[in-house]
Amino acid sequence: MTHGFDKEYWEEHWRLSGAGSPPNPYLARELGELKPGTALDAGCGEGAEATWLASQGWQVTAADISSAVLARAAERAGSEHVRWVEADLGNWAPETRFDLVTTHYAHPAMPQLEFYDRIAGWVAPGGTLLIVGHLHTHGHGHHSPAEASVTAAAVAARLDETAWEIVTAEECRRIHGDRQVPLEDVVVRATRRP
Repeated sequence: MTHGFDKEYWEEHWRLSGAGSPPNPYLARELGELKPGTALDAGCGEGAEATWLASQGWQVTAADISSAVLARAAERAGSEHVRWVEADLGNWAPETRFDLVTTHYAHPAMPQLEFYDRIAGWVAPGGTLLIVGHLHTHGHGHHSPAEASVTAAAVAARLDETAWEIVTAEECRRIHGDRQVPLEDVVVRATRRP
């Protein structure tokens, strides 16, 4: 099965989704020690990560293609430290670079690794890139579409070592939510060299 991951797809996805999830656990693990600054949550969905970042002192721009989910996120968050932006991340570009750019399972209507290349360009010198994605596997169980999944090695290989220091590049398994859904994740954190 393939997905277009366009605006129509995401509006329908968020219309049918249930209650929001807590912030991704890798967020606090990877970023808890960083000094707050400016942040972009690329493909923010329901805004749990953007709201968590704001609660830690970050000035957050939260971007998503779905106007429905942004309205819901803004209502739920109530934070003055988050600016909600409706944007197609395949062609939108911010006016500035950020101290942190993060994305959690975002799937635009472009190849996944090219999307990661794109958002990496939005990290300021000395800033941090945190990518949390779906692991590309061939086994049984709950799996994301192939076009929306990657490996840690494939993501890390896209980051030129002369420009980036890889801090974390791992594949993790965890249990998510009340339904105890097993997830296989890719976590890549890198710092852009000054």
